Amino acid sequence: MGTQLNWNEYATAWARLHGGFDPRAATPVVRGWLRLAYHVGYVLGRLRVAPTAVTVAGVLLCFCVPLLAVRPGDGPFLGALFVLLAAVADSVDGAVAVATGRTSRLGYVYDSVADRLGEVAWLVAFWLVGAPGALVVAGGALSWLHEYVRARAVSAGMRELGAVTVGERPTRVSVALVGLLLAGLTGLVETDLAAGTITMATAVWVLLAAFGLGQLLSAVRRALIDAG
Repeated sequence: MGTQLNWNEYATAWARLHGGFDPRAATPVVRGWLRLAYHVGYVLGRLRVAPTAVTVAGVLLCFCVPLLAVRPGDGPFLGALFVLLAAVADSVDGAVAVATGRTSRLGYVYDSVADRLGEVAWLVAFWLVGAPGALVVAGGALSWLHEYVRARAVSAGMRELGAVTVGERPTRVSVALVGLLLAGLTGLVETDLAAGTITMATAVWVLLAAFGLGQLLSAVRRALIDAG
């Protein structure tokens, strides 16, 4: 294992892998989150933990979400906790790879597949708590299409992210986390309220995913027309 990168070196390398977006210029919240991921990743790198092992751990944490969310009483709260832990793992696996110079195209594919599997697990939890199946499927389909369009655009010659939309991965994490927390809180008042709350959270997921997809399609069109 080679020498690990310091924060500035890491930020530069991270930016190259994320369409030129420099984490040092991000908002305080985003910058703080990425610095946390870097520090945890640095420690795991020193312990010789492989990025793929962190990715697998993140997927397993996601699979726990629907299993826990249906527990009476504290289920949605536990589901929200595991969404948060999975989100940390999702950031840390990339941080381990970048900080230790172990990034690879295969690792990028694994990470993308893990993200999609995790989101499916969260949406299954939404359905189990009470969200309508059709709405859940729509949320999953729109989010998948968002990532598919970006991947195909990059294959077609788009060199940057295209656009940072309102339907990105961090938005999905936030909706899953807040949705389950609110479902847990309202469920404490009356059990039936949890289903209505998680339905509203799913509707927010769908609306943001649809709007984000529109933003991305517009950006992709501009980028590819200019490139062509």
